[in-house]
Amino acid sequence: MKEIVIRGRAVYGGVAKGEALVSPMPMMGWGNVKPELGYTVEREHPLKEVPLKDKILVLPFARGSGGFVMYGGTTRYGTNPAAVLVNQVMSITILMAMNLKRPVLTDFDRNPLEVIETGDYVEVNGDEGFVKIYKGGKPG
Repeated sequence: MKEIVIRGRAVYGGVAKGEALVSPMPMMGWGNVKPELGYTVEREHPLKEVPLKDKILVLPFARGSGGFVMYGGTTRYGTNPAAVLVNQVMSITILMAMNLKRPVLTDFDRNPLEVIETGDYVEVNGDEGFVKIYKGGKPG
């Protein structure tokens, strides 16, 4: 099994492990997330109604207004992703990270969207600023 390590900067620290869920498109907040169910309801989004619970969510960036913070609100319902890897961070992403209280990383030395695929097993270390990717699933 191939192991790849990329480095990034923590928006919010912590350590998490889980299966990757990759969003090829940015995700929109306000009115497009059901935090109690833990998924997006954004029309025509490839992850529409795909559960985020315990996944390592990988996305290019957030779109829209401060409503993106509602993805962080999934923690209140236990439907939250284990961690978020986002290429481009902005104020709405930081607010989401503060609300999520799970590892959120950005500013990678390699584009995670080019390295990580849905189903890969990922270990996120926001405290030390690295991500380990195990291609094809959980090792061992």
